[in-house]
Amino acid sequence: MSTNSIDAINALNHFSAESDNGIITVTIDQSDRKMNVIGDGFTDAFAMMTDSFINDEAAKGLILTSAKETFVVGADIDQLANIDTAEQAFELVEDLKGSLRKLETSGKPVVAAMTGTALGGGLELALACHYRIAIDAPKTKLGLPEVKLGLLPGGGGTQRLPRLVGIQAALELMTQGKELRPDAAKDIGLIDAIATDQADMLQQAKDWIKANPEAQQPWDKKGFKIPGGDSNHPKNVQVFSVAPAMANQKSHGNYPAITHILSSVFEGGLVDIDTGLELESRYFAACVLSAESKNMINTLWTQLNSIKKGQSRPDGFERYKTKKVGILGAGMMGAGIAYVTAKAGIEVVLLDTDLAGAEKGKDYSATILDKAISRQRATAEKKQALLNRITPTVSYDDLADCDLVIEAVFENREIKAKCIQQSEAVIAESAVYASNTSTLPITGLAQASTRPKQFIGLHFFSPVDKMPLVEIIMGEQTDDATLAKAFDYVLQIGKTPIVVNDSRGFYTSRVFSTYVSEGVAMLGEGVHPRSIEVAGLKAGMPMPPLALQDEVSLSLALHVSEQQQLDMAAEGKPVSVRPSYEILKTLVKAHNREGKKNGKGFYEYPDEGDKYLWPELLNLYPPSAQQPSQQELIDRLMFIQANESAKCYQENVVRSVADANIGAIFGWGFAPHHGGTLQFINAMGLEAFIARSRELAEQYGERFQPAQIVLDMAAKGEVFSDD
Repeated sequence: MSTNSIDAINALNHFSAESDNGIITVTIDQSDRKMNVIGDGFTDAFAMMTDSFINDEAAKGLILTSAKETFVVGADIDQLANIDTAEQAFELVEDLKGSLRKLETSGKPVVAAMTGTALGGGLELALACHYRIAIDAPKTKLGLPEVKLGLLPGGGGTQRLPRLVGIQAALELMTQGKELRPDAAKDIGLIDAIATDQADMLQQAKDWIKANPEAQQPWDKKGFKIPGGDSNHPKNVQVFSVAPAMANQKSHGNYPAITHILSSVFEGGLVDIDTGLELESRYFAACVLSAESKNMINTLWTQLNSIKKGQSRPDGFERYKTKKVGILGAGMMGAGIAYVTAKAGIEVVLLDTDLAGAEKGKDYSATILDKAISRQRATAEKKQALLNRITPTVSYDDLADCDLVIEAVFENREIKAKCIQQSEAVIAESAVYASNTSTLPITGLAQASTRPKQFIGLHFFSPVDKMPLVEIIMGEQTDDATLAKAFDYVLQIGKTPIVVNDSRGFYTSRVFSTYVSEGVAMLGEGVHPRSIEVAGLKAGMPMPPLALQDEVSLSLALHVSEQQQLDMAAEGKPVSVRPSYEILKTLVKAHNREGKKNGKGFYEYPDEGDKYLWPELLNLYPPSAQQPSQQELIDRLMFIQANESAKCYQENVVRSVADANIGAIFGWGFAPHHGGTLQFINAMGLEAFIARSRELAEQYGERFQPAQIVLDMAAKGEVFSDD
């Protein structure tokens, strides 16, 4: 390798190079980032590196690797925010693809030596190499997850992946955004080899280059055929005839990126690779300009990153690492919190009223880990290490050295007050006390505390091991030091924190309840229950409202409503009840239908077979002869949530737009393609939202009247934003 080529590459940003008998190793290392991304300046530097390598006759082969624990985690999504035209989106991906195509047709062997995770554009870069090796590290993930942001792989992924692993396997990976471990990736042919460490990987790469001095991609060889056949193959014709219907069944037409991926793969499977790559760029441009992608990038990328970087965390406090957590109550919630805490390497004291209950709570972790072991995602050693961090007990004295205590007992003020007093008698003065309540105001619970400044709400969601959100609730006297510690703990256990101020139902429970309540109200109006459920799914919600009410329990919803009525009366406030109240009361008290927990709710739950809507609903609430349109029902379900979120923002219950949007999607599954409840209003346009809200209010009631803040912002030409 000539010195001039090495010097040229070393002069580039992001790259460094060294040569070993003509085999050049280029190391990607973006000094200003924790992980390598394909962003500003990368494409130009990569093009110059490619030209230097190709034009140097002394260069016999190329190894692309990384100086970081990850390889390349994808493209810099921030750059998409500035794209306004299809031409801009098309050129963005075409430039890099041009370099990748030159590299793979150079006649010289190129190896991707992946030090760790390679996602999206990072994996597409590797797919353009002739040979791919990954280190078998626990955190290594390989995949093309662009669909999760309403995009498709625009760096050649929709063309190279099918040509490598077959159309069916490629579609499954891309339309679902699946991420694979190295062994699974090797099994399907996505990568060629697995290495134990970096030295082993680089040696394997050099050996392969020496053995393959004139490497060529399979799709550039004469007579190449896609594994399993092209788009016209009978098996794939069947796939493409069924795939759109299957995709629509899951996405309900809310995610155009899925259709664009199917189209790009189908059309690409009928033409040569170069034509296919150009087709992909056109479909990529369509994705970038879609409203769904803009919504999802705004919230699930920009706003989510702001939250994780500490947007809602108070300034002036050093990062705190929680060392030991006491958890009161070993039921489903307490057991789940114990698991995620111990998984993060934190010691846990799991306290219950009897030792059998505490032990059962610990067994919950064992059950999760046994399932992970059976899927080869954990080992017996890791299981034992995690279980060793959980100490079941009945003694409050065991909480003495905990720096955080989380109460997760029944929603009863008296029981919670006793827990507070018994805990504060033994824990350190500096310890934080948190309640996992989902509805009871934190300020009221803190009245039982001798130190309300260190009292805070940590609202987890069930099942805790799967749900990504924790809602942090500030009481009136909670101080910022306590908030900072709570925020850091949530990040420490790998969850996403949003911060809200104290209020009945806080943010997530308050807004979530409007969705299920509206669905129940429709039933009472004579809307067919099946139409209600279909509307919920078509709206993009993860579960329809009646089925979801069964999951969270009719009796609990009734209890919360009645408690709220008592509290409002005691406070001298006018008592109001939702239209759903009488229906819940009838089903629970007259028919003993409490929901899924007793096998009887809006649905029947047979011992064998799928659940089905309780037939008697049609007699109790006969469907009207004139049924509303599906869009009418969807509007009601979406607008009621968005408007309640706006009221929460207006009342300073939710502190930021980012917290509102992320809380909606991660907390109760608000249709992700809308980008969150406040983004739903932004995307529709405030004037249009106001007009439609007023139409709904005129027909269905005052609850649909647009929040005052929406009216004020519309008058000023503003939108919901944290900028």
